[in-house]
Amino acid sequence: MRIARHGAPGAERPVVSGADGVWRDLSSVVDDVTPATLARVLALGPGDVVALPEAAAADRVGPPVARPGKVVCIGVNYRAHAAETSHDEPSEPVVFLKTAQTVVGPDDEVLIPRGSTKTDWEVELAVVIGREARYLASPAEARACVAGYTISNDVSERELQLERGGTWDKGKNCETFNPLGPWIRTADEVPDPQALGLRLRVDGVGRQDSSTAAMIFGVDHLVWYLSQVMVLEPGDVINTGTPSGVALGLPDHPYLRPGNVVELEIDGLGRQRQTMGAA
Repeated sequence: MRIARHGAPGAERPVVSGADGVWRDLSSVVDDVTPATLARVLALGPGDVVALPEAAAADRVGPPVARPGKVVCIGVNYRAHAAETSHDEPSEPVVFLKTAQTVVGPDDEVLIPRGSTKTDWEVELAVVIGREARYLASPAEARACVAGYTISNDVSERELQLERGGTWDKGKNCETFNPLGPWIRTADEVPDPQALGLRLRVDGVGRQDSSTAAMIFGVDHLVWYLSQVMVLEPGDVINTGTPSGVALGLPDHPYLRPGNVVELEIDGLGRQRQTMGAA
């Protein structure tokens, strides 16, 4: 099952699609897909609601969960990315946070911060939590806490992140810096999250092309590990890290500028397309 939100910003309707590919309106059941309603949405089947008219199904796509409680991000989680950015391979996951305010739709405009010359892209598998994960006993318990998977672009401003002191959070939390979606594919339809190809292009030029099999710490380990240091709640999002091919790691550092078009895709999870604008 795919779970999404269609409509104008702030007025998205909750929708769901099954094997037939038809989007159906959930508005008669829940007001929105939120951390509070996610469990109810997961319990529904596409046959429980009526199909949307074709025109309505083609509306703007919003982020598939409204205002997640937190977006937990993992840094340096692919060996080739660690090498290209001159990082040692971490012995434990590198963790930082993004606010819910960064989350926008998968095709929404991304705003380059004022004065920025080092805004970068990062295609990532995103994990959406479906039930509380608190001090899990082992990674084997993690999968039961996952609602599903989607695509994230963990947009980063490298000067703020790496050159201005303090934590990485400064370079990760500018407005629009987390396009999410287009949908959540439920965990039962993704039997192996460590076998998904992920790719990113800028103005049609391939920049990232890898597989989640190359992660240093896999999804189960990350959910288990994070449950030891924080409580994961329904609707929380985990950005699991990016492979090599970011602007920071390329010889000519081709950072993003207004007008650039970034396209992302992950096998079975759809695509994103963003045009860069100026804040």
